[in-house]
Amino acid sequence: MTDSTEPRELTYLGAVNEALHQIMAEDPDVFCAGEDVGANGGVFGSFGGLQAKYGELRSVDTPISEQAIIGLGIGAAVSGLRPVVDLMFMDFILVAMDQIANQAAKLKYMFGGKTSLPLTITTNGGAGLSAAAQHSQSLEAMLCHVPGLTVVMPSTPHDAKGLLVSSIREDNPVIYVKHKRLFGDKGPCAEELFSIPLGVAKITRPGNDVTIVTYGRMVGESMKAAKILESEGIDAEVIDLRTLQPMDVDTVIASVKKTNHCVVVHEAVRFAGLGAEISSQIQEAAFDYLDAPVGRIGAPFSPVPFSPALEAHYVPDKKRIAEGVRAAVERTSLPA
Repeated sequence: MTDSTEPRELTYLGAVNEALHQIMAEDPDVFCAGEDVGANGGVFGSFGGLQAKYGELRSVDTPISEQAIIGLGIGAAVSGLRPVVDLMFMDFILVAMDQIANQAAKLKYMFGGKTSLPLTITTNGGAGLSAAAQHSQSLEAMLCHVPGLTVVMPSTPHDAKGLLVSSIREDNPVIYVKHKRLFGDKGPCAEELFSIPLGVAKITRPGNDVTIVTYGRMVGESMKAAKILESEGIDAEVIDLRTLQPMDVDTVIASVKKTNHCVVVHEAVRFAGLGAEISSQIQEAAFDYLDAPVGRIGAPFSPVPFSPALEAHYVPDKKRIAEGVRAAVERTSLPA
């Protein structure tokens, strides 16, 4: 017999699907659209069962045209609906970047704030499935650079559900990025409909010696690295940003002022990644508290390889994160 006091566990993918079912039941203005979203429930099953339950007008199969999908979402949102439009892979965002960056992101500004655009764009990012260079990228830094967009990347089933609900309820465009390698991960997730505020980071593991700032799948790898480091006497604090734009810089700065060391971890290419922005924010707001330069861990400046062996070497893991943290902690003073 299962102890009723134990929290219910759900997969990451199941949490996304449950959030969609529950918020569509709550709000008749919410509908979903995308390639294979209807009859097949989406390429990875995120939208499973929605068309059977809510019909073809609220779970819409679209042509293979990313620009048309985003254009449909923008038009519907301006008209008062709350569309959730899906792009199969994060890489395909580039096909619709004009619609996203020059229309969705700017529309409210161009109309002097007199309209709203409650549009949620869901997509699937990240490497780890040997999907090769055109289906494995992490392009969140590019999206965060566009004013007017909110960018969300959940790391757990609980956050996947709560942040998706908040994204759909938001009156401005949100890019909601699921990580393909997290779909089968299980974790506690409440059954009732709940939301998590956008723009609020979470301290996943408190610590005193070094701050690890990360998001998405790298949260789990950072937690594994923290466990390795704990056995060596290094007490790491792990911060899950959850929302990348707007970013909860205050939580990061408060942590760095406590630990005096920081390492930023992301799966995306290291050069010009979010680690660079976070490092700049820290040095502007907490330079005098740093005992060493901020470390950055990311992928090499290369397309994502198809080969499983090369891909495993390409994506940061617990070992590489632990090595980076050791290097940051051992540098006890800034260079002259």
